[in-house]
Amino acid sequence: MPMSTRILEHPDVEEIRLEAVLHALAEPARLEVVRFLAEVGREVACSEIDLAVSKSTGTHHYRVLREAGVINQVYRGTAKLNSLRRAELDALFPGLIDSVIAAADRERARPRPS
Repeated sequence: MPMSTRILEHPDVEEIRLEAVLHALAEPARLEVVRFLAEVGREVACSEIDLAVSKSTGTHHYRVLREAGVINQVYRGTAKLNSLRRAELDALFPGLIDSVIAAADRERARPRPS
C-alpha cells in the first residue's frame, strides 16, 4: 500500500497580504523563527530552531507563519521542514524582511529599563 503524502496548505503569492505578514512577525517567537530561517537560508526541521515555548505553542506559531505566507512547510518522511518564502516576500514587500530583522536586532541590543 503506498504511503500517504501529507501536504500542508499555503497561500498562493497573490493571496499573501501585508497585514497578515505583519501580524505573523509581531510575535517574538515567530520573529525568531523568521530570523533563524533568514540566517541559515535553507530548509530546517522545527527541532533545529530553539524556541522557548511548548511544542503545541510552537506548532501554533509555525501554522500562523505558514498561513500568512511567511514560511513554507513540507514533510520529508516524518520531519516537517521549514523555509522562509524569501523570494516571494521580497517581490511583494521589498526590504520588509530585512528591515524587520534589523529592527528586531536593534531592539534586542537596547538596554532594558530597570
